[in-house]
Amino acid sequence: MTQAAHTPTIDRLPKVRGKLREGASLAKVTWFQVGGPADVMFRPADSQDLAAFLRDKPTDIPVTVVGVGSNLLVRDGGLRGVVVRLGRPFTDVTVTGDEIHAGAGALDGNVAQVAQEAGLAGLEFLSGIPGTIGGALRMNAGAYGREMHDILISAEAIDSKGNIHTLAVNEMGLTYRHCNIPDDWIFTKAVLRGTPGDRDEIAGKIAEIQEARNASQPVRARTGGSTFANPMPKRAWEVIDAAGCRGLTIGGAQISPQHCNFMINLGDASAADLEELGEEVRRRVREDSGIDLRWEIRRIGERLGQSIVGKDA
Repeated sequence: MTQAAHTPTIDRLPKVRGKLREGASLAKVTWFQVGGPADVMFRPADSQDLAAFLRDKPTDIPVTVVGVGSNLLVRDGGLRGVVVRLGRPFTDVTVTGDEIHAGAGALDGNVAQVAQEAGLAGLEFLSGIPGTIGGALRMNAGAYGREMHDILISAEAIDSKGNIHTLAVNEMGLTYRHCNIPDDWIFTKAVLRGTPGDRDEIAGKIAEIQEARNASQPVRARTGGSTFANPMPKRAWEVIDAAGCRGLTIGGAQISPQHCNFMINLGDASAADLEELGEEVRRRVREDSGIDLRWEIRRIGERLGQSIVGKDA
């Protein structure tokens, strides 16, 4: 066994200006409130700190980016390597003309609010997406008839070697809930475009979206947003409901009776309960309609007793 295998991960990392924390709880930073710890959590001081860290860290140490954990399921065995969380230095939102410049750590809802205050329309849909701009870029997030592709001008990302890239929207390969940028690149900011509009009308649209969301989704539950991508032209909730999965429960995990494309932690669920429930729903839908649902929730980390970091499927 190599010397590196005996040395704690945190002792092998380069010096940073941000914060490194060993054994950080990931259950505390995800909406499901489940999952094991990270070997190390890194909160960079700024883009340059993150770039230098990626450039200088040992290549065998994996890096995973976690936002506010709104669409994330961390498995019970936790995550090896380093988890990067983009905190306050990456949350600035500013307006120049009809452009909104947003850090990747900025909440989608906050970006919609800043646009409204500046009299810029077209970003209202972001108020219905729980999460950050970085996560929205990674999955081309959308709601209420619009998606990131419709408003994005460019994005900044740092690759695994610490090189900073500026990417135009047509370079990102954005399709339904998908982005072609390599998984190990980390988004740090975005430039979005709005359209001049009436502040009161924009505020009214945001209020309508919030009202519709509160009425149709279990927003006060320990949930993770939409579990599966819509199998166009059908909606995921429709095929899940047709397969008899509304209210289905495994352990402490339940398919929401209110919106059956949402899973809920009833209070004592494990990540394994939630993942097993999702796979059971996929099985029943496949059996009922022949549709193979694709996970929209990002599932990462090790199952208890495993030594391989899981990937989305």
